[in-house]
Amino acid sequence: MRILITNDDGINAPGLTVLERIAAELAGPDGEVWCVAPAFEQSGVGHCISYTHPTMIAQMGERRFAAEGSPADCVLAGVHDVMKDAPPEIILSGVNRGNNSAENALYSGTLGAAIEGALQGIPSFALSQFLGPKNFTAEDPFEAAGVFGADVVRKILDANPSNDHAYGLFYNVNFPPVMAADVQGVRVVAQGLRTGTRFSVEPHNAPSGRRFLWAKGGDQTVMTSEGTDAEANLNGYISVTPMRADLTAHDTLAALKGIE
Repeated sequence: MRILITNDDGINAPGLTVLERIAAELAGPDGEVWCVAPAFEQSGVGHCISYTHPTMIAQMGERRFAAEGSPADCVLAGVHDVMKDAPPEIILSGVNRGNNSAENALYSGTLGAAIEGALQGIPSFALSQFLGPKNFTAEDPFEAAGVFGADVVRKILDANPSNDHAYGLFYNVNFPPVMAADVQGVRVVAQGLRTGTRFSVEPHNAPSGRRFLWAKGGDQTVMTSEGTDAEANLNGYISVTPMRADLTAHDTLAALKGIE
């Protein structure tokens, strides 16, 4: 199997090392793992692409490249340049440091790469490690992702869900904030919403007197509704959420027909 890996935390992030091991296990001894990852951290950029300026790319080692762009840029570089003669069979993005459950999925560069992979017609997976008191200070906070990552991706591939929709599937996989021994299993769930939890900004004044705003996340311990991603994660389960890039509110189409 030929696999392209990327992330949004940058090419030197420890989560990418974990993903390399996951990808190597999936690829097998006869497979290939190619890495095209951002040269610098790109967290929170979503599905951004560098449409108005070029992306510099540099080879860092065998099958290993750094691109000065977003995670979606890295997928474009991997599919249409680095691996253009033999494109990847699957794309893996992550392992993100922190969860991409619930509303976090909408901001995530990790998911942005998976979205672009799906738009390119390639099965794509975003893998993220939820952090909390039980694993944040551990020697290996990514342990749950490292132990279960390859098996979860393999099971999704083996399930081979039908994909007759115009927009291809991608998968949001979040590992719970516990050590591997405490993982309760896997739950296939919908995307949740942390009620009352939103991103905000925190102002600071620089010594020069200039005013700066830092983006600030909400409380990640807020439980989402039953049968959704963050609820599963906070109860010790790996969440798997199949997604598409179709943003249409299909449930509202009929109600708006009267304006035609």
